[in-house]
Amino acid sequence: MNWTLALPEIVLAAIGMATLIFGVLRKQDSTSLCTMFVIGGFLIAGLLVLTRTNGFGFRGQFVSDPFSAFNQILILAGAALSSIMALDWNRSEGIARFEFPVLMLFSTVGMMIMASASNLMTLYLGLELQSLALYVLAAFARDDLRSSEAGLKYFVLSGLASGLLLYGMSLVYGFSGTMDLYSLRDLLVHPQAASPGLVVGIVFVLVGLAFKVSAVPFHMWTPDVYEGAPTPVTVFFATAPKVAAMSLLLRVMGTSFASLVGAWQILVVIVSIASMLLGAFAAIGQTNIKRLMAYSSIGHMGYALIGLAVGNAAGVRGTLVYMVIYVFMTAGTFACILAMRRRGRAVEQISDLAGLAANDPALALALAVFMFSLAGIPLMSGFFAKLYIFLSAVQAGLWTLSVIGVLTSVVGAFYYIRIIKVMYFDPAAERFDPRPASLSFVVAATGLFTGFFFLFPAPVVSAAQAAAGVLFH
Repeated sequence: MNWTLALPEIVLAAIGMATLIFGVLRKQDSTSLCTMFVIGGFLIAGLLVLTRTNGFGFRGQFVSDPFSAFNQILILAGAALSSIMALDWNRSEGIARFEFPVLMLFSTVGMMIMASASNLMTLYLGLELQSLALYVLAAFARDDLRSSEAGLKYFVLSGLASGLLLYGMSLVYGFSGTMDLYSLRDLLVHPQAASPGLVVGIVFVLVGLAFKVSAVPFHMWTPDVYEGAPTPVTVFFATAPKVAAMSLLLRVMGTSFASLVGAWQILVVIVSIASMLLGAFAAIGQTNIKRLMAYSSIGHMGYALIGLAVGNAAGVRGTLVYMVIYVFMTAGTFACILAMRRRGRAVEQISDLAGLAANDPALALALAVFMFSLAGIPLMSGFFAKLYIFLSAVQAGLWTLSVIGVLTSVVGAFYYIRIIKVMYFDPAAERFDPRPASLSFVVAATGLFTGFFFLFPAPVVSAAQAAAGVLFH
């Protein structure tokens, strides 16, 4: 059965159980200790992912290959950064409870299972484990009406998406007789073997997964959940689950349905264009920085989907490089947002950043780096993310997609650069409270990666190349 391939997930789940029991039995507040255990668990799981062998486990339902390893390391990085940022924030907001890091851990286990799923059942199990913990996390500040609303909205809409995904999976199984992704691939080597019912099933699966990456028109939950959820939860939503859902989309489409590119490519192109357009134009009028980042993430998922629309290994490589850069620049931006506190209260308006360059030059510089990167300004990591994506689209002849991508990048640059203008040229507002060391660490680490990626792109690109080689062949 080769269960050792799932050792990272098993160890992480065991650490989660142990942390939960420890938190329950310890009488005084143990949030910080539990968070440390969880971050330690992420590190151990990361080492296990890097050292395990490739192959199939659990009778072909679980796969370990360069693609799963790449995405799992990125998921663990996003989860670890979110956990570090939550430490001081939760304490100052009065929601520091040991269950918080434990929920994050179990959600991460679900995401890691998603990245290694080679069967539609494993895929669904991982997805539901991830989602169940996210429902609770979104509503974690239970005395805050916005947080409760965010949790409820995500729960209802996610339930709808799960239903669509299950319906699609049942259609795929009904018309093909198998749930195994690789058996499906062998079955569909000749595209004419696909019945209309199977194609409808593929569309439903695509819709269910598009919801998880918040692509248009399945994005409606994103701005409200981003704004309402506690900010460390928003960081988590914006990083790790996006990577897990994107890896799932790539795996399912690039393995089972790779030969049917002609049938689903147009659908991905439409979703990608719609996401880029909405992300660019809907963010212009936003005054709340968390809502702005929600629309920004919708736009960025549109860019990442270009790689899937290309339908070959070069496109997948572009998407994987994009996701790495996206996770680090998004985590860094949210670390700057978490540092926005006055007299112990969190502030979220873009106008609250006025004159930040005079009051806190280091934070202003870091946020400027992230904004330039999100806008795709050359030499920042975001520029290279878009370069690899657009390059693969141009090589595949998807000129319309590339041109729309470039134009929406120009529109998006307006609202990113507006934030820099507010920080550097508006009259100074009141200073922010001193920020904790944990936030300074995340800002510095992600800022260095974002600003100096152009000096060392090779490790990320070659790892993405190796991971992409698993799909579309």
